[in-house]
Parts: sequence; C-alpha cells; structure tokens
Amino acid sequence: MKFTRRDTLILAAAASALSLCGVATANAAEGDTVDEAKLMAPAGNYVDHVMGSDTAPVTVIEYASPTCPHCAAFSNDVLPGFIAAYVDTGKVKFITRPFVRNVLDAAVFMLAEAAGPTNYHNVVSTYFKTQTTWASSQTPRDAILEIAKQLGFTQETFDAALTNQDLFKGMEAVREQALNEFGLAGTPTFYVNGKTISGEQSVESLGAVIDPLLPADFVPTAAAPAAAAPAATDAMAPAATDAMAPAAGTGAATPVN
Repeated sequence: MKFTRRDTLILAAAASALSLCGVATANAAEGDTVDEAKLMAPAGNYVDHVMGSDTAPVTVIEYASPTCPHCAAFSNDVLPGFIAAYVDTGKVKFITRPFVRNVLDAAVFMLAEAAGPTNYHNVVSTYFKTQTTWASSQTPRDAILEIAKQLGFTQETFDAALTNQDLFKGMEAVREQALNEFGLAGTPTFYVNGKTISGEQSVESLGAVIDPLLPADFVPTAAAPAAAAPAATDAMAPAATDAMAPAAGTGAATPVN
C-alpha cells in the first residue's frame, strides 16, 4: 500500500469517519463465550504480537482500532496499570489484535509490524497517544509520517512499510473473522479466555472477570516488564462519551496503489 497525493483525500475522508465513533451499538454477544481454539487462530495467516508469559493461565485478546477514541482511552489510561497488575505478574497473556476500520488503521498497524517485534507495541501505543493529532488532520499522510520519523522511520522505510500487501490482506481477514465468526459489534472488544467483554474497561472491571479464572494456588511471578511506549509529543487522549465505537458504519479499509 502506498500513499500518493491522491490518497490524501481518501485518508482525510477516512479520518472524518471518526465523528461516528461516539455512537455505540448494542452488543448481543456480551458475555458469550467464543471457542478459544478459534480465537487463538487468527485468519489470513496473521501472527499475533503477545505480551506476557506463554504459561499465563488467562489469555486476554483485545480487538482494537487506532482511530477509535475508546481504544485510545484504554491504551492511554488503563493498559499501563493492567500490564503492571496482570501481565508482568504472569497472570495474563495479552494480545492486541488489529480491527481495521479504515486505511488509517491499516497504516498504523503496518508501521508497527515493520518496526519489528521489540518495537511493535511502542509504535501502536504512540499512535494511540497522538490520535487526535494525526487522525483528524487535513493531511493525515503527513501527520502519520511525522510521528513515524520520531519513532525512527525514514521516508524510505515508511513507504516500504506500507507496501506489505500480505499483511494488509491478513488484517482484512482478521476483521471479517471477528465480525462473522466471533460476533464482534464494536471496538474495543475483549475476549477473556473466550468470554466476550465489550466497550471501555478499567483494571478493576477486567480483574473481576480474570481473578476467578486464576488457579487457587497461583503464585504471581516477577515477569520481565512489557515494553513501555516512548513519550510522544502532543500526546492527547481523546475524550470518549460512549464506551464502544461501532464496528460497522465507518467503511472497510481499501488498499491504495
């Protein structure tokens, strides 16, 4: 996927869809359980980036969209405390899985993938922190590029990252699987050992679901801390009025050549 001058208009139109994110939809699948084996086999040959111990007794999967303000609120305000309480202690294996609602979402995850395994989460976190800077820009390509440069990208590596068509197709397959097989209705949506939890969550609300799943004899460990995102300039967490952005209504991402 490459950005051209013509694509700037496409990206701006995609960004304008953010105005729809404040309208949440009812999630009929709330509390339902999805088969864990299916959840752990993302479509399209997509490979998850996992935080935490492989032996953690609980797996939490978050489907997230970088242009969703509710996902940004979770990433900015809740995730650091959740990682400290549940991931670094060996209780939870945490996966942030892409839910691509538009081409801007695709660009962020493609850049994160290109940054490599050790920097993946830093890139995603940084774009959440700066969401209001790039997602609402009249020139989103330039805004995304400027943040990418702060993360170590050059113009050349930026352009190269956005040509990964296999990754793009894989993320589209992941989105369709979530909609059609898992009943996802909006972002963020969490699956805790397969149980569906939708909308914005706190450490306490997730803990209320996780704690009963921990073995009675579980002993917390001092796992290596998950990589924290570097400080980003102009980082602003968007104010969210509703708890979840709808999965439908913003349009699917379309690759541009």
